[in-house]
Amino acid sequence: MLINFFLTLRRYQVPATIRELMDLINALGQRVVYSNVDDFYLLSRTCMVKDEKNYDKFDRAFSAYFKGLEDLHGLLESLIPDEWLRREFERALTPEELEQIKSLGGLEKLIEAFREAREKAEAEQGEGEEGQQGSADRPGQGGPGGPGRGRKKKAKKVWDQRQYRNLDDSVEIGTRNIKMALRRLRKFARTGEEEELDMDDTVRSTADNGGMLDIRLRPLRRNTVKVLLLLDIGGSMDAHVKVCEELFSATRTEFKHLESYYFHNFIYESVWKDNRRRMNERIPTWELLHKYARDYKVVFVGDATMAPYEITHAGGSVEHWNEEPGAVWISRFTAGYDKLVWINPTPQETWEYSTSVAMTRELVDGQMYPLTVAGLEGGMGFLSK
Repeated sequence: MLINFFLTLRRYQVPATIRELMDLINALGQRVVYSNVDDFYLLSRTCMVKDEKNYDKFDRAFSAYFKGLEDLHGLLESLIPDEWLRREFERALTPEELEQIKSLGGLEKLIEAFREAREKAEAEQGEGEEGQQGSADRPGQGGPGGPGRGRKKKAKKVWDQRQYRNLDDSVEIGTRNIKMALRRLRKFARTGEEEELDMDDTVRSTADNGGMLDIRLRPLRRNTVKVLLLLDIGGSMDAHVKVCEELFSATRTEFKHLESYYFHNFIYESVWKDNRRRMNERIPTWELLHKYARDYKVVFVGDATMAPYEITHAGGSVEHWNEEPGAVWISRFTAGYDKLVWINPTPQETWEYSTSVAMTRELVDGQMYPLTVAGLEGGMGFLSK
């Protein structure tokens, strides 16, 4: 049954290995926990999960596999897999893991470890039951007033609470995680006023000066990356306002050289700085292309969800008559800047169902990333190359 549990973790994309499964078996053999599913949950998570971002995947796998199980008696009654399960188990393993099992004595050896853990646990359970017969009615020994009070209550299972779901790198994110992802795009240099104490140079200069203190300063180390941020606003983007606000807040914190502008649906001949004055205070897109040098990293943020003609045709804009198609304007950005990405707040698994998303992705040379931790890390990684 533990092997089947292992396979369930794999199906839920928990990167557990055979080494971690052996650790769990050894812990059960040492009776670290027994006959309590809550204790087993904590033990198995400790053994099988090595990164916090996988806690939510583990919780969902655990809930699916052990649904309705209140103790571990059932777990210990069926530890030896049948032939079909053996084949499924071997199919789920990598060649390296199969080789590791072989070095440990083969699958039979692994099954024998299951059997020994079961027999040892059953023997110790029998001894424990005999010792408890005379104390069941004593105060403080599992009775109504004792330490065991409340253990039988049907509380919400810990794994169903899923307290760590925001740590998964495939979920939508908050400002703190956005900042961590954006920090992949950094290029530090010491420029400007000399404000920071240079300890090494101070020590060296003081020694050269016969012990007379000679304080040396140096410019602060700053991130020199320049970012041009263009954000889609209004319409279908209203559903993504919160996460886009968090992204905007994080970028303003992380990048000293940041310029931001708004557009609606797709980039055309003008953009704006203030949404309240967008009809009166437009900035020509040509001005951006001439003002910001080629070394700027360009980041578009938008769901790319619109009618295809809004990208491909003159007059395709839903708000005004555009003399040139949006595809022409985006091509000017890809030609004018070395690094450009498009961050999409919609789930990546839905992109294939939208013609406009596919068109936009092609226009930015495939550099479209989801607005998740993993997606931002991927996008920032591309920009930093």
